[in-house]
Amino acid sequence: MAGINAGLNALDKEELILGRSDAYIGVLIDDLVTKGTNEPYRLLTSRAEYRLLLRHDNADLRLTEIGHKIGMIKEERYQKFLVKKAAVEAEKARLKSIIIKPNEQTQELVKENGGTELKDGIRAADLIKRPEMNYSHIRMLAPSETELDSEVTEQVEIQIKYEGYIEKSLQQVERLKKMENKKIPENIDYDAINGLANEARQNLKEVRPLSVAQASRISGVNPADVSILLVYLEQGKIARISHAN
Repeated sequence: MAGINAGLNALDKEELILGRSDAYIGVLIDDLVTKGTNEPYRLLTSRAEYRLLLRHDNADLRLTEIGHKIGMIKEERYQKFLVKKAAVEAEKARLKSIIIKPNEQTQELVKENGGTELKDGIRAADLIKRPEMNYSHIRMLAPSETELDSEVTEQVEIQIKYEGYIEKSLQQVERLKKMENKKIPENIDYDAINGLANEARQNLKEVRPLSVAQASRISGVNPADVSILLVYLEQGKIARISHAN
């Protein structure tokens, strides 16, 4: 990350900041900058609140677009990535459009894998969500004319099977981004904010967070302090508007 940003700075380009929902290194950097450490830091998966999104299988889906944008991914590799991404989306759409009927082949396959028989027809995408079913089973019941490689089928299965959990994580990320977008001015005077706890004031002055979200993760800064900070920032915005008028 240091090398990337040194290069971007030399080219007079905007710095790259990977957030906690983008990559584990984003978690690591945010932890060290925001919380500090009095002991050797170990990046454990439990430190990442969005670990369901930060999987090894989807690293290319998370980071290739970013890498290509800043010039670290060559065009040939990027085009291969786009083909894979399109193949995943196309197969997901296909499985969501196909209805698997409860015929003899289907019922036998389901029973062989320890599942309960189907009572009605079911979308292939819903059938794959059953714990006893996987993509290879669905492919037997709903064969495709297109031959897909293992990386594509792995993504199709993971994204469909855990769709509900992934969607919840993405909603949490969106809520976080709203707080990340609430920037804190670099010249803010924390001593001028009435009501902040002394510990929170001291830690905020030491860390100098860039956003309200980062401030909320600082040790010693509780939700009440974050609320006071938000009110102060909003009052400052109103005051600037009034002064401009």
